[in-house]
Amino acid sequence: MNFRRDLPLCLTAAASVSALISIAASEILVAAAILSMLATRQRWRIPPIWLPLVLFIAGTFLSLAVNGHYEQGWPQIRKFFVYSLLFLVASTFRSAAQLRTLALAWTAAAAASAAWALNQFYNKYEDAIEAHQDFYQAYVADRITGFTTHWMTFSEQMMIVLLVVGALVLFSNTGRWTAWLLAAGALLSIALIAAETRSVWFAAAAGAAWLLWFWKRWTLIAIPVIAAIVLLINPFEIGTRLISAFKPNGDLDSNAHRRMCRLIGYQMIKAHPVFGIGPEQVAWQYLNYLPPGTRLPLPKGYYQHLHNIYIHYAAELGIPAMLAMVWMLLQPLYDFSRALMRAPPASPFRWVLHAGIAVIIAILAGGIFEKNIGDSHVLLMFVAVVGCGYAAIAAQENVLENEFSKNTPGRGALLGRAV
Repeated sequence: MNFRRDLPLCLTAAASVSALISIAASEILVAAAILSMLATRQRWRIPPIWLPLVLFIAGTFLSLAVNGHYEQGWPQIRKFFVYSLLFLVASTFRSAAQLRTLALAWTAAAAASAAWALNQFYNKYEDAIEAHQDFYQAYVADRITGFTTHWMTFSEQMMIVLLVVGALVLFSNTGRWTAWLLAAGALLSIALIAAETRSVWFAAAAGAAWLLWFWKRWTLIAIPVIAAIVLLINPFEIGTRLISAFKPNGDLDSNAHRRMCRLIGYQMIKAHPVFGIGPEQVAWQYLNYLPPGTRLPLPKGYYQHLHNIYIHYAAELGIPAMLAMVWMLLQPLYDFSRALMRAPPASPFRWVLHAGIAVIIAILAGGIFEKNIGDSHVLLMFVAVVGCGYAAIAAQENVLENEFSKNTPGRGALLGRAV
């Protein structure tokens, strides 16, 4: 082990994996990785996503400056530290073996969280039976969380790792790890279904559709087949939760609540289209932007954010900042797709690019119903996956240039460049 070269890599990997277990540990390790990069004077890679990210950050600071409420807006500013992990992963990971090891470590940590979550599910079911409660009524308001503190966070993490596992199995030769990855993937899938988070089910299906389409297109039938089986068998009333997306069970399901969040967001955007109402101000001011004719009490639900990243950031920071955020999500989607088209069929990095695209699609889809990247636990995982994609692009380009240099004597010096 080369201490100078490998210390930032090890700390970055530890920060990425610990995001599944402890947000505090992950952020401490991110800080340690940054310090190790500076101390060892390693070269940073700055992927093309830097421009929309800078514009999004600038839009946030402008919104804060225009609207004030600096103390209340500080959590949003502090969250930008999380994006450091993207640049750390892109800079420290340099080989297919390193990226695969990170994926395996993510799988192990996520499988442990899923196992703990299923134990929670069993206990909640037993408690409901002993208390003679309707399980659906008792469970929807207090679902499994694994190693996290909320079922939404847990579901998003399971989804991200499940898509990474799917890409690894479908587009890479996993060898002796295949059976273990399939078993872990099954465990993650069961936990994701048991969490009963409808928006993440939809997002996971969108990401999975990408993977299945580019593996064997006929396998896309698996998505509606699984949904049909869940509806027919309705284990632990999971099918009831799926139906509730179209036929809600009164105030228990969040359809009316999410509609009210959208209407509040529209009022905020209409009143403050350029700079929004300020970072973190949705939680403090939502009652001031109720649509005309609204009757109290509001539908039951959580109103501290608007459950839609497009509406929420437009309302909170303004339309320009929201568009910068969308650009920030679409830029790696474009970069990974372009790199995938250039990748040789036998490239060991294809699975990484497929994983990155599937996760981005899932985040874009899930963002219609939830403020997913507003959760630091989810954001850490997301930026780490995006960083893996850019690390794969750099490594793949390096391999292609080396091969071209070998096959074209005298041209290597012209093509060589630091990455």
